Amino acid sequence: MRSSTPEDLSGRCERCYLPTALCLCADVPVIPTRTELLIIRHNKESQKSTNTARIAALALPRCHIVSYGAPGAPFDASVLDAPDTWLLFPDAPEAEGPPPKRLVIIDGSWAQARRMVQRVPALRRLPGLRLPPPAPDTRRLRKPPHPDGMSTLEAMAGALARLEGEDLARPLLTLHELMIERVLASRGRLGWENYL
Repeated sequence: MRSSTPEDLSGRCERCYLPTALCLCADVPVIPTRTELLIIRHNKESQKSTNTARIAALALPRCHIVSYGAPGAPFDASVLDAPDTWLLFPDAPEAEGPPPKRLVIIDGSWAQARRMVQRVPALRRLPGLRLPPPAPDTRRLRKPPHPDGMSTLEAMAGALARLEGEDLARPLLTLHELMIERVLASRGRLGWENYL
């Protein structure tokens, strides 16, 4: 199954990376948040059409993506220095106290995410936010290696539900479902005629 886009984005939207006929951009809501969101995305995820961090950043004005692991470009951990910053990661020590001003989200496969946290000491020092596992019948674009796994967009929705309320998170979960439908349609699993 192909999960990356052509290098020249031929026939694809330059923002959401989906085929032009299935472009998601017109359906992306704008969701203002109190919490600033910083996604640290593994370089190998950046060109995948199934990368949900890209879609999250389109919907969340206070969301920024920085790259990790690009050849010849060491990660600048100073982006983690802001006060009141927490890490969204299952193994992070659970934070206590008022909600954070900024939340760091790791975007990559489970193995990539674990290595990123192991290799960046500043990440391990951040207080953590943990989420309950998703429902077993949750639809997936990629099969997670363990039952607690979820996409970056799902995890961000769960974190925002906890920090700012379910109403704020609901449009992100709706967007996630729409992305799944469009990606499956692009793979021929759902009829394109529904989107033309």
